[in-house]
Amino acid sequence: MTPDQIRDLVRSRYGAIAAGASSSCCSPAVPSSCCGPAPDADTLAKRMGYDESDLAAAGDGANLGLGCGNPQAIAAMRPGEVVVDLGSGAGFDAFLAVRQVGESGRVIGVDMTHEMLAKARANAAKLGLANVEFRLGEIEHLPIADNTADVVISNCVINLSPDKPAVLNDAFRVLKPGGRVAISDVVMLRPLPPELAAMKELLTGCAAGAATVAELSNWLEQAGFTDIRIEPKPESRELIANWAPGLGIEDYVASATIEARRPLV
Repeated sequence: MTPDQIRDLVRSRYGAIAAGASSSCCSPAVPSSCCGPAPDADTLAKRMGYDESDLAAAGDGANLGLGCGNPQAIAAMRPGEVVVDLGSGAGFDAFLAVRQVGESGRVIGVDMTHEMLAKARANAAKLGLANVEFRLGEIEHLPIADNTADVVISNCVINLSPDKPAVLNDAFRVLKPGGRVAISDVVMLRPLPPELAAMKELLTGCAAGAATVAELSNWLEQAGFTDIRIEPKPESRELIANWAPGLGIEDYVASATIEARRPLV
């Protein structure tokens, strides 16, 4: 598949989720016997490390259960900071970031899916948040000026990109000197079997497009980042097993926290 075909596939899949389709990767291409009752979005969020106060603060409709971790836990956001959320979806992490940066801070979410943007903007209006905005764009080419952000966060989105080095390069560009990335994503522990690697459902389901720790570390370093820290989370097996029950993808990919910093000079 070409990069544009991959983006179109991802855009179509997540547009459908925003419109109410199941967030499970199970589809007619996956044997129906593998798909038991899927946990609800709140249950999934709690497995990722969020708590009841997070769910309440984000309001109804923002949590779609799509992440693979909790970037809020590692971002150490402070009042007055500017946060950029890559692949902001319906706004869940962006709204939680607003709580951290306060009225003096600002949050910018970027998503390439019109349906997700509409949902996020409607959710922000319901919450009455004036210091969060959602922009249409691809995470490889962020619609954000240089040296804007103190923190770049993302939750299980970079693996979906067909050009991950470009994502990390542009994250570096929009960060202020001394700014940092705090990302939850999946990493490839060992190559998927060919029959799984070829499944489009696993590409849009955050498995087939995962990079290795070594690849991510190298791309971050090439982009100019320092203090690079990538930690796979073995405890994510149960969460990942729910994405495609019965296929064993939890043996091949794991959730990880990804941290790095743009140097001051």
